[in-house]
Amino acid sequence: MASHRKFLTIKEIVLFGVLGALTFALQVVMGPLPNIEPVSLLVMLFAVVFGWKCLYPIYIFVGMEILFYGFGLWNINYLYIWLILALVSIALRSMTHFIGWAILSAFFGLLFGAFCAPVDVFIGGFSYAVTKWISGISFDLMHCGGNFVIALLLFVPLRKLLTGLYQKI
Repeated sequence: MASHRKFLTIKEIVLFGVLGALTFALQVVMGPLPNIEPVSLLVMLFAVVFGWKCLYPIYIFVGMEILFYGFGLWNINYLYIWLILALVSIALRSMTHFIGWAILSAFFGLLFGAFCAPVDVFIGGFSYAVTKWISGISFDLMHCGGNFVIALLLFVPLRKLLTGLYQKI
């Protein structure tokens, strides 16, 4: 299986590039929906199927976001927020029940604003970070619900699909 090789194969480079671009495209398409996105699901899937190699499609996605939307303080958040979800997913990769993945995805959505708070502390201090986090809780709740439903419905079939695809390369 490709995941045990030290270096990326040409097929892995192509696959990871396509998956990073697909993640970006899906987020853009779902952009009009408030904090409902497929990125959390895809980051979990990449971590479970690819292990540490999940960082390639994740940071291709992050790079495309920065190129498309421009530089801003949110870039700092994106550099570590998706890594947090990837690390937790790698640690839990043996979890087989789909409800567990839906709950993880929901909690990640609920805590997304809290994960952004460290950068906000440096920008405006602790009270600014807390105020900003509290003002965004309604969006975090939508993020939580959206992540739960998306993972509940799609984690298992997409895991099978991605695992099968990766085993063929």
